[in-house]
Amino acid sequence: MGEGGDGLERNFCTLGIARMLELQNVTKYFGGLCAVNDVSLSVKENEAVGLIGPNGSGKTTLFNLITGVYRCSSGKILFQGNRVDGTKPFRICHMGVGRTFQITRPFPHMTVRENVAIGAIYGKTARGISPKLALQRADEVLERVGLANRRHTLMTDLTLADKKMVELAKAVSTGPKLLLLDEVMAGLNKTEVAKLMETVRQIHSSGMTVMIIEHVMKAIVGLANRTIVLNFGNKIADGPTHEVMNERKVIETYLGKEFTVVRSPRASG
Repeated sequence: MGEGGDGLERNFCTLGIARMLELQNVTKYFGGLCAVNDVSLSVKENEAVGLIGPNGSGKTTLFNLITGVYRCSSGKILFQGNRVDGTKPFRICHMGVGRTFQITRPFPHMTVRENVAIGAIYGKTARGISPKLALQRADEVLERVGLANRRHTLMTDLTLADKKMVELAKAVSTGPKLLLLDEVMAGLNKTEVAKLMETVRQIHSSGMTVMIIEHVMKAIVGLANRTIVLNFGNKIADGPTHEVMNERKVIETYLGKEFTVVRSPRASG
């Protein structure tokens, strides 16, 4: 499928749309390796959805397909009713899909503020935005994530936790409707995880739809209303987080018997 507005396929009316993101029988091969196998799923507006599974199960590949980094071998991806598989990543970002990456890759000799401003320049409001307005947008986002006092700090002088927060701020500054978070908690201690969880919770509560890849189960249980599980590229579970965490096949293939079973759903709000 080609990029651009003329090539977009509208499958249903966007007025009153319930499904923000929909994957229909999506498959991705790398040579003879099937990384994602016939996966169908949907994410509704204002949901917080967890995506978990063993290393190599296809989670990040799925994010890369959604954001246009990879093309599907087969299947369809729709965002707000528009077919986006095959569309360039920057166009998908302009449509309102923001993301973080597992490994932070900031511009090291620029300030925190300048790094976040680049997200604003790249994002869905980018057309006609001036550097001055981008910096103002960066200031607003840094205030939201608690890094306003570090705005003039060089990236090389930040801790890993603060670099992760800047990565989140860059994604938010693009102005997404759907925010994809790829292991933003990885490598953080319990205090740092709790702080980042609260920031993500506030972002979601503001009306942003969130999809989260994590191995930190505390974050999935605390943030995700619904959880999807991949294993060897196949979707093996999809449902309310507390139910998915109790499924035997999820425990056996990923969580392990020592995992503490979740006995009640995540509190709303």
